[in-house]
Amino acid sequence: MNNKIDRLADVLKRLNRGEDPETVKKEAKELIKNFDAEELSLAEQKLIEEGVNPEELRGLCSVHIDMLKDHLSDLKAALKPNHVLHTLIEEHNEILKFLDALESLNAKIQKMTSYEENAAIFNDLKHIAEHILEAEKHHKREEDVLFPELEKLGITGPPRIMRMEHDELRRRKRILFELASNVMTTNFDDFKKQLQELSNYIVFNMRDHIFKENYILYPTAFQALTDDELWKNMKEKCDEIGYCCFTLKV
Repeated sequence: MNNKIDRLADVLKRLNRGEDPETVKKEAKELIKNFDAEELSLAEQKLIEEGVNPEELRGLCSVHIDMLKDHLSDLKAALKPNHVLHTLIEEHNEILKFLDALESLNAKIQKMTSYEENAAIFNDLKHIAEHILEAEKHHKREEDVLFPELEKLGITGPPRIMRMEHDELRRRKRILFELASNVMTTNFDDFKKQLQELSNYIVFNMRDHIFKENYILYPTAFQALTDDELWKNMKEKCDEIGYCCFTLKV
């Protein structure tokens, strides 16, 4: 681990300890100016290796995202349309649309007093919940194809955090779909309360998860995995797993 990564890891650790966030973030941003995505991932990984709980690192990603927010368009421009990462990024765009729809539907339902008031809206809710759940194929391609290749290079921290978030989101997405499928047999006040909790969690955390993958994980993968033949083999493995119903042609 080089000295530059050690310094950033120390700054991120101070931020995690609760030091003044504005002061520490300013220092972190100055350091990050000369970092690439892979080095940022390694700094985060160093904290995990020193015993920091991956759960506690989620808030640190905002520093990374601030510095990398303009890099996604550059990354997409460097990728062919059928590249593994290009497909994952495009799927993210579709998932974000479903999250916007879920947020909107939940806001409308929270104002309702009964299921009968507008039964059609619950068909829309079930449709959106089904598509959000369909993103599991997206996650499986990451977990079974992309993450292992990064881990072979010793980049283990970001995949570990992403897997943890997949697990937490997966459980709630399934509950959301079951809830949307059984609204007619559920007490409406209880239904609204559960929907509010699930919607808020899924929308916030899935957006946050997507941003971290777009701005940190995928650029790291593009920089670290440089063998075109490897990407070709990864694409074949992704094809075997399959794609989401909303995936654009790959």
